Amino acid sequence: MVKIMFVCHGNICRSPMAEFLFRDMVKKAGREGEISCASSAVSAEEIWGENGSPVYPPVKALLNSLGISCEGKRAVQLRASDAEKYDFFVCMDESNLRGAKRILGAAGAGKCRKLLSFAGEDGDVSDPWYTRDFQKAYEDIRRGLEGILRSV
Repeated sequence: MVKIMFVCHGNICRSPMAEFLFRDMVKKAGREGEISCASSAVSAEEIWGENGSPVYPPVKALLNSLGISCEGKRAVQLRASDAEKYDFFVCMDESNLRGAKRILGAAGAGKCRKLLSFAGEDGDVSDPWYTRDFQKAYEDIRRGLEGILRSV
């Protein structure tokens, strides 16, 4: 079983979008027994004690429009102990990549990559928190996820 952790800043927009889109892609490909995934944040700003924020409403609406539910998902922070649990840490941008490597330390740093690298690109996934362009983020994420599905 290949285990993938999607990582973004707050775990309310890009990484949960990637998590739930990828779960849907894996299911449609009939590979549920081969690949599993989750998502987390490098920041704790969307987490208060044990309560993380839910998926940001425009992301939830986009996923719902595709027939994908993210109900119950709450923001969680990446932990050093995750280094032992996951095979890949797929980060949305350069800042997330640096943060994930810092959190995971030597045990997990070599498992970290940017999502668009799986699509043969060097760029970052557009951040809809700042751009308000959720469709652009979706398109970036989808390209990267298609690359992951081909490579694992």
